Amino acid sequence: MEKLSGVRACVFDAYGTLFDVASPVAKLAGEIGPHAEDISKLWRQKQLEYSWLRSLMGVHADFWHVTGDALDYALEQFNVSEPGLRDELLALYLKLDAYPEVADALAAVKAKGKLTAILSNGSPSMLDAAVRHAGFDKLFNMVLSVEDVGIYKPSRRVYRHAMQKLQIHEAPSICFVTSNTWDSHGAAQFGFQVVRVDRFGWKDDRLPGKPAALVKDLSELAGIV
Repeated sequence: MEKLSGVRACVFDAYGTLFDVASPVAKLAGEIGPHAEDISKLWRQKQLEYSWLRSLMGVHADFWHVTGDALDYALEQFNVSEPGLRDELLALYLKLDAYPEVADALAAVKAKGKLTAILSNGSPSMLDAAVRHAGFDKLFNMVLSVEDVGIYKPSRRVYRHAMQKLQIHEAPSICFVTSNTWDSHGAAQFGFQVVRVDRFGWKDDRLPGKPAALVKDLSELAGIV
C-alpha cells in the first residue's frame, strides 16, 4: 500500500470508526428479543437518515435528539415497548465500546508527530462521554462537533471547520479516517486524503470523491501516514 504524502493531521470520524454503534443493542439483546439485530441496524439507518434530512430541510437538532428519535422509530417498528429499555439503550450509547485496535493505533499515529482530532456528527456532550469512557482523553489534540456549524456531514462546511480549527490551510494535509462510505466520499470530494476503514465489507458508493486508501482496521494507519 502506498504511503500518503504531506499529511500533518489525522482526523477521525467517531461512530462506526472508533466506536462500535452496535454495542448497546448487543448488550441488551436478550431483553430486546429476536429482532435485536434488526433494531440495531434500523436505529443506525434512521439516525443517519434523520441527520441528512434535517440538514436538507434546514431544521437542525443535535445528534442526541436525532439518536433518540431514530431509536424510537426502530423500537416502534418492531413493537418493542419494554419499560425502561429506551433509557438503558441511550445510556449505553454514551459509553460505546471502542474497537480493540483503536488505542494503540492512535498512539502510533501521535508517535509519528501527527495532529489527531475527531470530527463527528455527535454533540459535544456525547463525544466527551465516549472519549472519556474509552480513556482516549490524551490521544486527541481536539474533538470537534458539527454543532459548531449547525449542519451535519457530509456538508463541506463541516470539513472546512476542521481545517480552521486545526489551522491547516491545505485540505490534502489532512488525512480523514472513516468507516462510513458516505463520509469518505464527502471528505474526499472536499479535498482531504481519505483512508476508509473497511470494517463491514462495504463497497464504495456511487458518489463523487474517491478514498486514497482502504484498510481493514486502524492498525494499518500509522504505516501509511
